[in-house]
Parts: sequence; structure tokens; C-alpha cells
Amino acid sequence: MEIRSPIVITVGHVDHGKTTLLDSIRGTTVTKLEPGELTQHIGASFVPKKVIEDLSKELLEKMKISIEIPGLLFIDTPGHAAFVSMREKGCNIADLAILVVDINEGFQEQTHESLRILKEYKVPFVIAATKIDRIVGWKKQNTTSFLESISKQNEKVIEELDKKIYMIVSSLAEYGFDSERFDRVIDFTKQIAIVPVSSITKEGIAELLAILAGLAQKFLKEKIKYSGKTKGIILEVKEVRGLGLTLDVILYDGKLAREDYLIIGGKEPIVTKVKALLLPRPLQEIRVEKKFINVDEANAAIGVKVVAQNLEKATAGMPIRATKNEKEIPKLVEEVKIEKYVEFEKDPNGVIIKADTVGSLEALVKLLKEANIPIRKADIGCINREDFIEGELIQDKYRKVILAFNIKVDEQTINEAKNFGLKIFSSNVIYRLIDEYKRWMEEEKRREIETKLEVLPRPVKIRVIPGAIFRNSKPAIFGVDVLEGTLKPGIILKRDEKVIGKVKEIQSEGRTIPKAIKGERVAISIEEAVVGRNVFENDILISELSKEDIEKLKEVFDYLREDEKKLLIEIGGN
Repeated sequence: MEIRSPIVITVGHVDHGKTTLLDSIRGTTVTKLEPGELTQHIGASFVPKKVIEDLSKELLEKMKISIEIPGLLFIDTPGHAAFVSMREKGCNIADLAILVVDINEGFQEQTHESLRILKEYKVPFVIAATKIDRIVGWKKQNTTSFLESISKQNEKVIEELDKKIYMIVSSLAEYGFDSERFDRVIDFTKQIAIVPVSSITKEGIAELLAILAGLAQKFLKEKIKYSGKTKGIILEVKEVRGLGLTLDVILYDGKLAREDYLIIGGKEPIVTKVKALLLPRPLQEIRVEKKFINVDEANAAIGVKVVAQNLEKATAGMPIRATKNEKEIPKLVEEVKIEKYVEFEKDPNGVIIKADTVGSLEALVKLLKEANIPIRKADIGCINREDFIEGELIQDKYRKVILAFNIKVDEQTINEAKNFGLKIFSSNVIYRLIDEYKRWMEEEKRREIETKLEVLPRPVKIRVIPGAIFRNSKPAIFGVDVLEGTLKPGIILKRDEKVIGKVKEIQSEGRTIPKAIKGERVAISIEEAVVGRNVFENDILISELSKEDIEKLKEVFDYLREDEKKLLIEIGGN
């Protein structure tokens, strides 16, 4: 029975170098094409047998490994926490994994999360301990072999490297994994191999590829045999000039040929026929490839562009099946039917979210749940009139928004949304989208609170300055120190629970000012006050607040300054 190319998934913490590592193997620059240089979608690229042999020739000879597999299909996943669902989907079809760890930073949040997923799905993995070139004193060697390079480093560098490796060993031990540097591994079935690499200098790439190929051939032969069924998952739905809508697909089992019946999953599965199959050139990432090779048949595991009709409702993240036998179609339709894109608790006053793929939508739902932001509607595809009608029903003005991830939003859509009282936030970096919305919400709330605070009397405590009596009465004018709170015109002041009058005006250095806060020294005028009768030098005066004023101030308590909070509690109790 034929064996297919093993599927290798790269997982790990954001910015630990997953895509850069693949770029180093492929000699490409996919990282530079990503928004914010962070991977937002799963991508696939095929590394043929010959490339593995060329990069690892001497090492393969030493290890007596002969490459039998057609090559390795690498799946690159987002490292950000929100993409658990996407990583889980990737792991579910992965044969092997590379857990990428920055050797200088060690395990981080998403490293732990990725390891949890790998353990849950029982995916065999190796550690790529990246960025060894950043170890102090490391001297770059003109080789792709780590073993050759390390033999030329000084003792201090070797010691430092080992120290960092054993930090990774310790972190893995917490999960019950025994691990060791790859060349010290006694049994690959019981120990996790740690391969130190540099994506910049390519040192260690030879060992990484050789170990992946060796593990696949020795321990996964049964798993990578063709099952006879054609299975895949849609990476992306793309409009291509001259071809119309196309599907970027990871074919992870079986074969796909021209004129095959293609069954695409979803709420309403699509049945169509394959018109053309286009393969990216070897080492090219399917998401960014421009020159494809037209083929009659594609064999798993591979990333392939599929040309077919009736793809308007096809969605990234959907499963695909294929058959030559028309009678099998009803069974395959049931196999790929999806009742709901994502599970979430619907809130009538929640936000509306739209995303380009199922994985992105799931990630967005996860982030919003963590941020305690309720959701009214979650769907994939472009923003449409149905979303506006749905959004118009939202009562909470801070939730009358549409969060759009990786969807084109033009001026016309933005203006139409405004007509329904909706604001659209869009971004192609998922966590920035959430952050932007949260910032806007905070600013809107603060602006509203500040407007309320402008008209509300504020708690204040002042002291009459000795020798600063400028006028005794009608109105009394005297200097004060603001001890706590905010002094504003219109505030009623009292002394020992007796009201002395209302502040008419506040001046500083001869200029009338709207308010004075703690620490400031100003002059005030009070029409009803008489110095020497109801107000005296060194008197402590406090604002008189009604019960209604106190209740209104408590509503905006979090937006008061700390001295105001303290004074409000003193004046109005709890």
C-alpha cells in the first residue's frame, strides 16, 4: 500500500518563530507578508523528499536513514491564544508536530496551551528550540547541521546552551514528558527530541528535517498509508482572475482528481465537480503562491487549489470529501453536514461578529467570552443588510457594533451601518480588533461620564487661608486651599454642618477658572458668607450634597479621583 507525505504542524507561542522556521526551510519570506508579521490563518507548504535529502545529506548518511516518504507537508498555525480552535483542527489531522520554543524565553502561555492540545490529541512531536544564534557568544557557522556548528563553539556557549535546553526539559517534565537533546536521546518512542535551531543561520535545520522524516518512517508507517477515502479541509476561498472562485485545500488523505464529485461541508453542503487542480510549486506556501502547476490528480498529503463551480457558499474551515461514484454522494453529504458554525450563548444585547473563516470565528468567540463581551450574532462572510437589521435591535449603545475580522469593509458599508446606528470595527489582526473595540468602549463611557460629572456637584474639602481675606461680605472673598475633591462654582459649602452659602466664582492669579482640585490654592466668592460671623480663618469647609447628588456620584464612582472617592464616602457614608 502506498504511503503519503506526513502532515507536520508547527505550534507554539506567538513570535517564537514558527513561520520564520518554515521560511528558513523553504527559502521563502511568508512571515513578511503576514499582517503585523503574525500568522492569522493556517497555511500549508510541501517540502519534497529531494530538499530534505539535500539539506540533511551528511546527517542522513551518518544516521543511516533512507528517505522513503514523498516529502513533508508543513501546516503553519497562528500562535496567538485565540487560535486554540484552529490549532486543534490542525492537530486533528497532523501526523507529527514541531513545538517551537524560543530557547532564550522558554515556555510561554501559548507554549503550554499548544502542549496541552498535542497531549490531548496524542500527536507525536519534537521541540525546535529556536534562536540559538541569539545566545551570547554564539558564532555562526556555514552549515545546516547543529552538530557540526556546536563542535566549533566555545565552552561557555555550550554551557549556556545546555542550561537553556534543561530549562525546556524541566518544563516538559511538568507534563510528564521525558526529553533530551536529540543527539542524547536513547529511545525516540519514550523521549521527546529537542533540536536546537536558528532560522536565521539555518544551523540545526538538517537535524530537524532528518528526525521528522525518520520518526514518520519508523513509527508512523501504518498511519500514513492511504485509506482509500478522499478527505480534506478548506484553507481559504479565493477569487482568481480567469478562474473565478477557487478553494485552497489541505488534502490529508486519499487522492483528488479532475471530474471527481466534490462534497463541501456546511449548514447546506455543496455538491459540485472538480474542474481543475493547481499545485503550488515545491516549497511555496499555498496562501501566497502566484504560479501554480496544473495537474490531473493530487495525492495526499498536500496543499492544492481546486477550481469548481457553485463555490459561492463555500467557507474556509469546512471539510471536503470526493468520490468518482455518484451513488456515494448522499452518504458523504451527511458526513460533512454542519448544524452550527460555533457554539455561543446568544445575548439580545450582545455585539455582532463576522469573520472570514470558521476557525477565525471560533477564535473571535473565544476572545470575546474571555473579555466578558456578550454576542448576539456570530457568522462568517461579508457584512450584509441582515446584520444591520439585527444590529438595529440591540438596546445597549456600547454593543451596537459589528466586529469584522479579515473581511473587506468599504466606505459604503460603513455609511450604511451608521444609518442603522451601528459602528463597524475591522482588522486583519484578531487581538487588535478586540483591543480597538474595548478602547472605543472605554473612551465612549469616559466621555459620557465626564459630561455627567461636569453638571454634578462634587465632594470637596477646603481650608480658609489665614491672612487671605479680601472682602468680608456681599460677597465675601477669601483665599482657600483645596484639601480634597473638586471645587466648582455652584457648590454649597457648610461649616460644622451649618450651611454658609454657595460658591459664586473661583479665581486664580486674577483669572476666573471653572474648577480647582486637590492641592490648588485659589480665591472664592460667596454671596451669603460673612467673614467673622459664619466663616473664619483656618475654617474647614465641606460641600453640602443632597441624597440625590450622592446617589448620582456613586453611579460614576469608578471615574472619580481617589481623593474624591474617599471624601464622598466620608460625606455620604457607604
